[in-house]
Amino acid sequence: MPEGDSVFRLAARLRAALDGGVLAAGELRVPQHARADLSGRTLTAHETHGKHLLQRFSGGLTLHTHLRLDGSWTVTRPGRAVPARVRPDVRVRLALVDGPTAWGISLPIVQLLATRDEAEAVGFLGPDPLRDDWDEAEAVRRVGSDPRRPVLEAIRDQRNLAGLGNLWVNEVCFLRGVHPDAPVADVDVEPLVRLAARALRHSATTPEAYQVTTGDRRRGEQHWVVGRASRPCKRCGTLVVGRGRHPGRTYWCPRCQPR
Repeated sequence: MPEGDSVFRLAARLRAALDGGVLAAGELRVPQHARADLSGRTLTAHETHGKHLLQRFSGGLTLHTHLRLDGSWTVTRPGRAVPARVRPDVRVRLALVDGPTAWGISLPIVQLLATRDEAEAVGFLGPDPLRDDWDEAEAVRRVGSDPRRPVLEAIRDQRNLAGLGNLWVNEVCFLRGVHPDAPVADVDVEPLVRLAARALRHSATTPEAYQVTTGDRRRGEQHWVVGRASRPCKRCGTLVVGRGRHPGRTYWCPRCQPR
């Protein structure tokens, strides 16, 4: 599942390709917006909040999309299209006048709304480390608001801290030596949140560091615990434990993260 850093990078790529361009065609291939026509509008901005993408158009409209598990965006050069096998899954087509075309594929959320009403789509989200309005103190307050809640659940909850997915919550708990099931009351929340924010920003803005937590970019070695169930911990050699199913699987090292 894409995480906040993935969507942040996606927005940067779409921004570079589309912002300032006028739409020759803008189709939303979902029932609720099947009659919407964005042609003639200018794409003015791409913003993110957590895992949500906000594309703004002239005339005060915003397209809100979310990738969830299977969604993706691709950009093709002028005159090109996505392969025929993919076209039935296209939910958004944004074609610029004499320019590239952006295709939103298998998007589970496609919502067109007034820009002034964006809060209806993303207002429930907590502070996002990748936004200019990041508020660490508020994120700490929200994560700590339920002292009995398992810490991994608390920092994965997008209402508390937007942008962390399963990869980052597991890796951050390992790096802080915190068992994922530890109640929030037993955890020093402020440095945990600070580390999570720093890691997400570094991954989003440093090309060679994208979703690499160990510093080792070799396949299978990028992470401390995620994807390493029944393999030796890279720090102490104890076998890493994995619980649950993808995409919400939990990982930890019993020695480095004692209960």
